[in-house]
Amino acid sequence: MYTLDTNAIIYYLNGDKDAVQFLNKILARPVTLYVSAMVEIELFSSKNVSQIELSNIEAILETTFNVPIDSRVAKLAAKLRRDFNIKIPDSAIAATALLTNTTLITPLITRNDKDFRKIPDLKLERI
Repeated sequence: MYTLDTNAIIYYLNGDKDAVQFLNKILARPVTLYVSAMVEIELFSSKNVSQIELSNIEAILETTFNVPIDSRVAKLAAKLRRDFNIKIPDSAIAATALLTNTTLITPLITRNDKDFRKIPDLKLERI
C-alpha cells in the first residue's frame, strides 16, 4: 500500500521517465493507493492547469482512495509541523501516510524528500 505525494503525480503526468516507469510498475499489480485531500488541493489549485491536465489528474485520482483531512490527520499533521519544521501541506501528506500505514512515494530530487526524511517513522519510496 502506498500514499502518493503531489510531486509524484505531477512528475508522472509530465512524463518524467523515472516516475512513469516506477508508477506503471506499481499500477500493474493489485495495489491500494492513497492520496491526502491536501494532494487534491495542490493539484487542482494550479493557475496554469489546462482542461486536458485536469482530466488527467481526475483519471489518476480515480485509481486512488482519498483520505480526508479529519481531526486525526489534522492533529498529527500539526505535531509533525511543530516537531520537524515542515510545511503544512507536506505535514498533512506525511500524516496521511503514517495513519494509513503506507509507504509515501515522492520524487528523490524535490525539497519535500529532504523534509519527509526528517520524520523517523515515515516509510519512503523515492522515484
